[in-house]
Parts: sequence; structure tokens; C-alpha cells
Amino acid sequence: MAPLVKVAVIQLYPKPMQPEHNFNKAATYIRSAAAQGAELVVLPEYHLTNWLPKDPAFVGLCDQWETYLNKYKDLAKECRICIQPGTIVESHPQEEADENKLLNVAYFIDHEGNVAGKYVKKNLWHPEREHLTGSGRDVHEVFDTPIGKVGMLICWDLAFPEAFRELIANGADIIITPTFWTLNDCNAAGLALNPSSEALFLDSMLTSRAFENTCAIVFANAGGPPGHGYAGLSQVVVPFIGPLVRMGSCAEGMSVVDIDMQVLKDAEENYQVRADLARDDWHYDYRHSNSNTKDSEDGKARERL
Repeated sequence: MAPLVKVAVIQLYPKPMQPEHNFNKAATYIRSAAAQGAELVVLPEYHLTNWLPKDPAFVGLCDQWETYLNKYKDLAKECRICIQPGTIVESHPQEEADENKLLNVAYFIDHEGNVAGKYVKKNLWHPEREHLTGSGRDVHEVFDTPIGKVGMLICWDLAFPEAFRELIANGADIIITPTFWTLNDCNAAGLALNPSSEALFLDSMLTSRAFENTCAIVFANAGGPPGHGYAGLSQVVVPFIGPLVRMGSCAEGMSVVDIDMQVLKDAEENYQVRADLARDDWHYDYRHSNSNTKDSEDGKARERL
């Protein structure tokens, strides 16, 4: 039988612009997760600062990214637990530019305090594009970790099935997704139709992605005070079952749950998604790009001649 992997998902309210306070709160949860036997703990996106890029102090706090990465590395080693510390926004000087480049980065830190994986957010949500630099055409990497083969995505990456396909084609079994997704991310037209539209989006998408990729998804979202639009809904999702645990929309807290890795094997045996992706004649073996579109149109034009 495949092993069980005990995972803790932490739903935090990131107190705005107070990274030390937020780190200390996260550390308390992490120590509790380790005491309960968790092998992995996952935090939300922007959990150190909240998302306030226009605040004059924001970039200065991002300069401290390495300090907090090292704090999490020390904590992982102390507690003998793997930590995925949500995301840490990093500030890096740019050559021939007056402003620093900001990257939204997810790390996987193993139980010995070593960085086993790093991912820079690729698909930036529209308001982020003014402030962050994405990872563009860099490949989605899969990392060997103490809990198995892991891929990482961040928030809006969830909306792109191609990201999951690339990860599972490279062998990922668990996909970790730290998120800062709010109910207010919906526009007025959508909210008028359904004030809970974004919650429906998240629940539907997470279950679909688990089924269609025969993978487990660990989704840690920010929660917060009622009436402020926080979506919460942190959950761990597997095929056949859906959410093994699903938290509420606002409350902070932590849930610890076992992922039975046999479920993933049974799902793949049933759906054979990975087997199809590995075929030489797999008919979706292409990328969406202008060059591919042009080549396709040129080919059709030649056929008509």
C-alpha cells in the first residue's frame, strides 16, 4: 500500500505590514502541527505583509525576504517538519533601473531546513502586473521531497489547466497552492449575479483539478475579518473524494489531515490521464503561442490551395 502523508493547512489573516507578528503567529501553528505529527505544513500567499503594494513601506519590507526565509529554514529544522511558507515577496535590484524588481516566491523547505524547491509566480492576477515580475516561460518544475514528488503553483495559476498538466506530466503527485484569493476579486457584474461567485470558482476548480490530474492539491488561502471579502476555504483535495477537509471563509485556524497516496494511484489506474500524456501520439502536445497559431493558420491556408 502507498503511504499516508500527514499535512497541515494553515489559514491566516495576514495583519497588514506586520511581518514579524505574522511570522510569530505562523510559527505557533507550525509547532502545533509538528506536535500532531504533521510532515508538511502550508501557509497562504502574502502571509507576511498582506497585499498592499502601494503602501510606501511595502517594498522596504520585501527587502527583508531573506531574513524570513532563514527563519522558516531554522523552524523546519527545529521542528523536523517540511514547511511551504506560503509566498515571500522578494525585492531584487535591477540593472539599469531605478526600482527594484519584486518576485512572488514559493519555497519548499524540507525537515532538515534545506530548500528543496523554489517557484516564482507565473500567472499574475491583473492588479499584480503593475508591481510584480512573473516567471514567464520558465518551466513548471517538480521537486523530490521527503513526502514525494511535489509541484507548486500560486493563486491565479489555478485558473490555467496547462500549469497542472505540465507538473503532472513531470511526475508531481502533490501540488501545493498558497493563495490570497478574495470574494472581491469578482467584478460588479459577477457579484450582482452571485455574491459568492469566487467561492464557487475555488471549490469547483480545486475539485476538478484533482480529478482531471489524478493528484492531491493542498490549498492554503488567507482568511480574515467578516465583511472584508476574505474567501478562506483552505482545503486538501483528492480525486474520488473531493475535499478531505475544507475550512470556513473567515476564521483563522489549522486543519491536519492524512492524504492516502493510494487514492492517487487508484485514480490514475481508473482515468489513465498520466498514461495518455506520456503517449508519443498525444494529440494535445502543443503550446498556446502566436507562432503555433500562425503555423496552424499557414498550414490550413496551404491545404486550401
